[in-house]
Parts: sequence; structure tokens; C-alpha cells
Amino acid sequence: MKILKYIFFSVTMMLMNASCEDDLNIAPEDQNTSAGFYRNAADLEAAVNAMYGALQRDGLYGYNYHILLETRSDNTFEEEPSNSGGYGDMDLFNRVTTNPVITSTWSDSYIAIQTANIVLNRIDDITDMDKATKATRKGEARFIRALIYYNLVNLYGDVPLVTQETTNPTDFFGQGRTSKAEVFTQIITDLSEAQNELPELNDTGRATKGAANALLGKVYLTNGNPQAAETALRAVTGYTLLNNYADNFGVNNENGSESIFEIQFKSDVNGNSEGSKFATRFSSQANPGSRGNNIITEDLASSFEAGDLRRDEIVPDASTPTVFISTKYVDDDQPVVDDGDNNVIVLRYADVLLMLAEALNAQGYVADGEAFNLLNQIRTRAGLASLTSTTVTNQTEFITALLEERRHELFHEPHRWLDIKRLGDPISIMNTHFDGMPSTANITINQEDLLLPIPQAQIDSDPDSMSQNPGY
Repeated sequence: MKILKYIFFSVTMMLMNASCEDDLNIAPEDQNTSAGFYRNAADLEAAVNAMYGALQRDGLYGYNYHILLETRSDNTFEEEPSNSGGYGDMDLFNRVTTNPVITSTWSDSYIAIQTANIVLNRIDDITDMDKATKATRKGEARFIRALIYYNLVNLYGDVPLVTQETTNPTDFFGQGRTSKAEVFTQIITDLSEAQNELPELNDTGRATKGAANALLGKVYLTNGNPQAAETALRAVTGYTLLNNYADNFGVNNENGSESIFEIQFKSDVNGNSEGSKFATRFSSQANPGSRGNNIITEDLASSFEAGDLRRDEIVPDASTPTVFISTKYVDDDQPVVDDGDNNVIVLRYADVLLMLAEALNAQGYVADGEAFNLLNQIRTRAGLASLTSTTVTNQTEFITALLEERRHELFHEPHRWLDIKRLGDPISIMNTHFDGMPSTANITINQEDLLLPIPQAQIDSDPDSMSQNPGY
């Protein structure tokens, strides 16, 4: 698989030059190649930091996940698709196998996986690191590898499974794609081991036992194993719902008691290279530096119940009042364009409570049972009346209510595309959404649109082993 040659050298350069938020201390202080590196605990810690830094890449949580998991849903859209590069194609489900968004997400995913594989491959040979620290670092690497593979298989379907450090670019040539089922088996293995290795508390921005179990619960739900999901989700302890929904968001509220795992960004450091782009670009294209990416749809804005406090987090853009944006990524103090202080929340406790309700309902509808109680905790904070079995009368109706609750609780975070694939009928939901928008009324999607194409460059690099997804 020739792309691994690119991945290997890219990771080497990233380890040599990476940087990140102060509390992660991503940057190695010297210029080493991988061949002469990893000799001691300090070297290994630099590799761990680079592993977290990889999550900030544009193809992942630095940008593209918001487009692939929100804009590709009914939650957000591109203000002017023709002026937004490859993001417009994502919004409109245009089938372009050379789209740079698809390619960069694929490449950055394997770069991140390689950084985790490096840590796992080298750590046992480090002699000046204690056993407990080694266990924690292994757990962090397994969590990150599992997180990236979880997103990969949900976005692309079958993908190459690489769990060893790629020191020779030809090692995996001809491997091709691994079945989604086998990749999920590896994800579950990684997370099961990680939740045993990780501590309850860790340094800010690092994975914990709670993060591993929360993601494991999500994986089991995706795989249709609600019993195992319930076990994993009940093991997520030590977190609390904040009294005020809005207090989860904003640059002054990061890493709070409801947050389980966040990707860390920091503005005004390292030559303004460590901030996030969201505050600039998730706004009207009338603003400097923005192309109007990830704008809130009328579909979402009008779907909230009267009195839902979460609707307050959708506001008119100051430059274009007819364009609605989310306050979740506003940063009025960013020093320059594309240098915001906004973190990305990957997992928070409200998500866990809703997933636990999902797991319980999947095992059997119980009128006004625990699943209702969990769902109503979220609704109560939002200022809404509790749901009861009088109006939500069966398992199917509970799923519908849960999917709507997840939409309003977690919009713009991003979860929606995977939620409607897991809990809803994405084809019907998206075609109805497009029908309701005059500019997209002629767009329809089908089963083949539920996966992204394998990047054409990957197909071309290994045509005998790499196959394309149907419809591309």
C-alpha cells in the first residue's frame, strides 16, 4: 500500500516539528529522525504528544470531521457550495473521488494511527519509564487508534487495518481493505484494553478510563450490542451534567465537569499556528477569512420545541443576520483569522446518558422506566417537560424521540451524521431535508451515498488490492 510510504515520512516530519497547546507540550525540543529517536522516556513522551497533536490535523478534528459529520447531515450547510472548495461537494453529496476533503481525512487518519502504533511498538523498550506510566501511555495510544478507526469505518466502510508501526513502506503493500467487522473487532479490543490501562483522572486533554468506556459504549451501539453498551456506559463515572447547558461551550468553559474528552487548541502561540479555525470559518462568508462553512440550517433552527434553552445557542451572524451560526465555536478574542481558542468536545456526559437510554430501550421498551429518566434529565436541563409513556408509547417512538433529543443536545459538536445512520433512516431524512430547501430540491441520495469513496489517489497507488465503494 504505497500511501503508507507517504504516511511514514509524514509522521517522521510531524514528530520532528509538531507543536500543540501548552498543557500537552507537543513539541520535541530537538530534531531527530525516528531511527535515532525513542531512546528514553523523554523521547517517548514526545511521541505521545505528537499522537495527540495528530488529532488536530485538518483532516480530522482540526476541521473536516465537522463537515463530514454535520454538513453532510441536515444540521448544517455550505452558504455558497461553489465557493467552498471540496466542502460544497460534501454538502451536496457530489460523487467526486478526487475531492481533497476525502483525501486529507483518509491520509490524516493513517498518520494519526501511525503515531499510535509508534508509541505501542516502542514503549516496552524504554527503560527509564515506570510501569504505571507505560500502562497509561499504552491506554492513550489504544484509545486514539480506536477513535480514528471508529470514524474511518463509519465514513469509508472497509479500510486497511494497520496495527504495527510502518518502518518499511513496502510492509503493507498489497494488503487492501480489511472488513468492517474485523476493524470493529480491533476497535473493541483496543478500547477494552485501554479502559483497564487508563486512569480515572489524567492530565488535561488526555484520554481517561471514562473516555475509553464512553467510546466503547458507542461502538457497541453501532454494532447492535446494547447489553455490552450498557455495561461500558455504566462504567463512565465521575462526570456531572452542568446546570446550565451553555456553560459547556466557549473558550472560558473548556474541559469542564461534563466534558470527557476534548481536542485541545490554543490561540496566540507558536506564531498563531496552534489555534482552531472554527470561529473564523463557521460564520457567514461576509466575514474575513470565511467561506460560510458549516452554517446552521433552517431545518435545524426551526425544529426545537418552544422554550428549549438550547435554541439560544443558535444566533444570527452579525455580518449577515439572515445566516444562523452556532455560539459553540464563537471566539471574539482570537488574535488573527483562523487562530481561535476553541476546543472540540469529542465526548461529554450528556452523550453518555443519551447512549445509555438508547442501550436500555434497545433491550426492551419499559414504560416510564430508566431510559425515560435518563432522557428526561437532558430535557429538564433544556427547560422542557418530561416525556412519558402516554405520548411515547413504544420502542420505535422512543428511538424517534431519542434521535431528536440527540440532535438538539449535540448539534455542531459533531455527531449528527453518525446518529442518523445508527438510529434513523438517513436516506429518507436527507431526501426530506433536500426537498425542503429550494436550492437543493433536485438532490436525492441512495444507499451508495452513505459511505465516502476511497480516495482516487489510494486506488491508483495500489489498483490490484484496493477496491472502490459502490457508486463511485
